[in-house]
Amino acid sequence: MADLTGLPNLVAGDVLEPREGALIIDYEVDTGQSISKGDAVYLSADGKISRATSAQNCIGIATKAGSAGQMCPVIVRGRVKVAAGGAVGRGQAVYGGDASARVLALADQAVNEGGTSSYTIYYSRQFAYAEQAATAAADLISILVVK
Repeated sequence: MADLTGLPNLVAGDVLEPREGALIIDYEVDTGQSISKGDAVYLSADGKISRATSAQNCIGIATKAGSAGQMCPVIVRGRVKVAAGGAVGRGQAVYGGDASARVLALADQAVNEGGTSSYTIYYSRQFAYAEQAATAAADLISILVVK
């Protein structure tokens, strides 16, 4: 694991700008869930969040840990430190997540406008952009959440 942010004093889930500049919203942790600081999270019910341990339409990154029924702050707009689930290019769109709720590179999808192939484009999966390039799982990078 390499910390590529240049901010070794911060951990995954720490906001990288003044909190006043970020948009952080409290959500209730859904039944049966336990969320760690730095996890990619998605809305699993109205007003409730769960860890993104597979490809989900994430809304942001948990900035504190929380258990079922507790309120958990989520950064939905702004810069935050996260763990990558694998290689991610600088400036590449990311989504959540892998089995450890880390962010993953969102691959471009070729579109054949003249063909008869069917395909799915996951526009809502993107929720942030990588500000550094990660080369391996667990590398620490900063992302700009834009959901």
